[in-house]
Amino acid sequence: MRLRTLDDLPADLRGQRVLVRADLNVPMADGRVADDTRIRAVLPTVSELLARGAAVVLLSHFGRPKGRADPALSLRPVASALGDRLAREVVFVPGCTGPEVEAAVAGLRAGEVALLENLRFHPGEEENDPEFAAALARLGHLFVNDAFSAAHRAHASTEGLAHLLPAFAGQSLAAEVAALEAVLRDPKRPVLAVVGGAKVSTKIALLENLAASVDHLAVGGAMANSFLASRGISVGRSLAEHDQADTVRGILARAEACGCTVHLPWDAVVAGALAPGVPHAVRGIREVAADEMILDLGPATVEALGDLLKGCRTLLWNGPLGAFEVPPFDAATLAFARMAAAHTRAGTLLSVVGGGDTVAALNRAGVAGEMSFVSTAGGAFLEWLEGRTLPGVAALTVGQGTGEGIRADAASGQGG
Repeated sequence: MRLRTLDDLPADLRGQRVLVRADLNVPMADGRVADDTRIRAVLPTVSELLARGAAVVLLSHFGRPKGRADPALSLRPVASALGDRLAREVVFVPGCTGPEVEAAVAGLRAGEVALLENLRFHPGEEENDPEFAAALARLGHLFVNDAFSAAHRAHASTEGLAHLLPAFAGQSLAAEVAALEAVLRDPKRPVLAVVGGAKVSTKIALLENLAASVDHLAVGGAMANSFLASRGISVGRSLAEHDQADTVRGILARAEACGCTVHLPWDAVVAGALAPGVPHAVRGIREVAADEMILDLGPATVEALGDLLKGCRTLLWNGPLGAFEVPPFDAATLAFARMAAAHTRAGTLLSVVGGGDTVAALNRAGVAGEMSFVSTAGGAFLEWLEGRTLPGVAALTVGQGTGEGIRADAASGQGG
């Protein structure tokens, strides 16, 4: 896949307004940004465009206002936090389209930044309405999508705009695509995929695609219980989807046909309830009592995963290996995170990790900064791994969208 990126833009962007689709759907507390990870993600793209002399107009959604204006979901507080990070004023524009918005952005000069109001205040955003997309397109000369986390949605600001303006991938989006392609399209082998979480039913397509793509598939979390139960192994009172037995057997058969080895727990940490400080024990996987719950991988399984990791060149990890929110059932997840970080530091492993719970576990283990790539994209990350085409990414590939040139008025410096 060949994306059009910022490298395909001219070095001098003076006289041009660049619409940048970011994901500024950030956590808030008491009217202030509580976690600015997504703000920091778009900074390199914005800074590069400003350095080239462009005026930047940021577009984003925030929450789920369902097509109606909701003051509680305004992006106004985000403008202040963004300005702090950029060390320059960010003009907040209390609208997305219309003459007043057009006049506000037309007045931007080289090196200035504006943030428009929440796109989802308009039903045309999620409906990918052509008229709404055209109204957005009138605000700028170029379009840069730097919101991989929203690229699985064919919305006006993620897909529609890319067909109306010369369209390019921002630094964050391009890096995400490059990391995921390195894992599935042309990986260094052997490839180990580690998939955890609660339910098989939410990750069927992911497991099926990985079973046909990787060399080793290790299953953890409560979904491992469903795999064990499908093989007739008693999992006591553990969370398991017994109605997914046929699906699990199909995944196992697909893996076998594709030469992928599936790794399931050898032992487990069990307890009578999921609670902090509850009495717990290690059991062989066939020794779980009827009144016990499997809540984490056991030490022998963690050691086996460590040995497996030593022989692999690429790791893809999504989902915790146990009930990591409640110590001591976070032990396997934290141990595996630290092992993966050690191999990554040594230069023997390309590690790509995604998913909110998994990223939280990396942070708890203190190794989030030591992985090759950490994605916070959520749904887009999973859909890519399922083998789906993401409309927001497809529109940025060479031969798609419009990005073969720069609009004439922008190139001549007449854009304001």
